[in-house]
Amino acid sequence: MITIALSKGRILKQTLPLLTELGIELLDDPFTSRKLIFATNRDDLQAVILRATDVPTYVQFGAADLGIVGKDGLLEHGGEGLYELLDLQISKCRLMTAVRKEDEHKSRTEKRLKVATKYVKSAQAFYQSKGIQAQIIKLYGAMELAPLVGLADEIVDLVETGSTLKANNLVAKELVADISCRLIANAASMRTQHAAISQLNEQLAQLVKA
Repeated sequence: MITIALSKGRILKQTLPLLTELGIELLDDPFTSRKLIFATNRDDLQAVILRATDVPTYVQFGAADLGIVGKDGLLEHGGEGLYELLDLQISKCRLMTAVRKEDEHKSRTEKRLKVATKYVKSAQAFYQSKGIQAQIIKLYGAMELAPLVGLADEIVDLVETGSTLKANNLVAKELVADISCRLIANAASMRTQHAAISQLNEQLAQLVKA
């Protein structure tokens, strides 16, 4: 039995059509059911639906053999104990820095920059690569508020259309990473269930290519 961990929300809405194209259907509606483990129309495959941030952890420790998660989640997790098999080319967006519109062309001063984000590892790596001293302030939501009330000089967050930034008088400034969903696999499962995982990976790769 292969267990695949799927990310909740927007990613799930874009993942299910991919699985349907492969002839894989969940037997219960994941958007209305209170189940945590979902049987499929294949006896050898079941799904668990999790918060996106938990998917890499479930795969790393073998609670799931496969997972579908955004690259942002992988960057934060670090990728230990798992393989990144395939870019599924769905849920595309960008991880960006953003500032208040009036600060768009202001040079960074010598003072330590305050940066609000939930992507702590990605932000730390980005500013270190620029040689910028940054104090990372971890937030879980309403990132756009932080520069407006003086909590932070900049934010690092996902940007899809930029409409939320614009509505809050912010502008995207620098690209941290291009983001899309990835198929990941547990390192041990790649050995013990290599044939089945490789087959599913190849089917998805052909679908993405098409």
